[in-house]
Amino acid sequence: MSWYAPPPMVDSQVHTEMPASLRRRIVTEWSRANKRGQPVDCFLEGPCFDQTGNLFVVDIPHGRIFRITPAGAWGLVVEYDGEPNGLALHPDGRLFVADYKNGIMALDPAAGRIEPVLTRRNSERFKGVNDLIFARNGDLYFTDQGQTGLHDPTGRVFRLCADGRLDCLIANAPSPNGLVLSRDEDVLFVAMTRDNSIWRLPLLADGSTSKVGRFASFHGTSGPDGMAADEAGNMLVAHASLGAVFVLGPQGEPVARIASCRGRTVTNLTFGGPGGRSLFITESETGTVLRAAWTSSGIGGASSFRN
Repeated sequence: MSWYAPPPMVDSQVHTEMPASLRRRIVTEWSRANKRGQPVDCFLEGPCFDQTGNLFVVDIPHGRIFRITPAGAWGLVVEYDGEPNGLALHPDGRLFVADYKNGIMALDPAAGRIEPVLTRRNSERFKGVNDLIFARNGDLYFTDQGQTGLHDPTGRVFRLCADGRLDCLIANAPSPNGLVLSRDEDVLFVAMTRDNSIWRLPLLADGSTSKVGRFASFHGTSGPDGMAADEAGNMLVAHASLGAVFVLGPQGEPVARIASCRGRTVTNLTFGGPGGRSLFITESETGTVLRAAWTSSGIGGASSFRN
């Protein structure tokens, strides 16, 4: 397929949207910083399934995490003083949360209790963590984005090892956001939102990274956000201003484009449904979760639920 030919289009549909009774159209600290002080009734992110088919999403500006049952019922799990963004399911059933204000948190969904896991590095607060993913060995990779960008390429990517060691893999990232591991977990891919690109980080045997390169480039007023991978070797990238999920092949070539049937702020996605062949996508501005059929099952650990 030529880079200049548009990739095939895949349609999406509305799976569910936040009920009006749960929306809060008020100005928050988050909306003052990110939406020019405009009131925001919700901003959904971080879709993540548990092992029984419940879908969890976060509402960043209002510090809330919701559970959506397979039947489509919304329930508040926790509301607290934070800005939850990414979610990842730990094998023990807890949800790990990348919280912009507080660092890495852990949520017990049954008890509705959230507590800190990692709030500082060397006594310094993080810039603002954004997303996270577990490797099969229990290592946790997460991005520290803050307000970085091309003007200030000081975002960081960390690995919290299962034994408690914290490694900084890179510290010159312009707005590191979503991330996904390769099938063999020897490469980490990171969305650099303000660079409008995906970076490729080879993971070396000694725990470091080298020869970091740009894997794919995009355009638009925002950039790539959350990511996922499928068993066919494709990478699926939510773009936060182009209103679509872009599917890239193993060399970054365009494979397909999954269009939003609602707004253009497509921020994150996860696999689920029968055989793990459906995509569940957050369209944040409208508070909607979209659904689209896909040809391959997802990979990436516990965040991909299959029934």
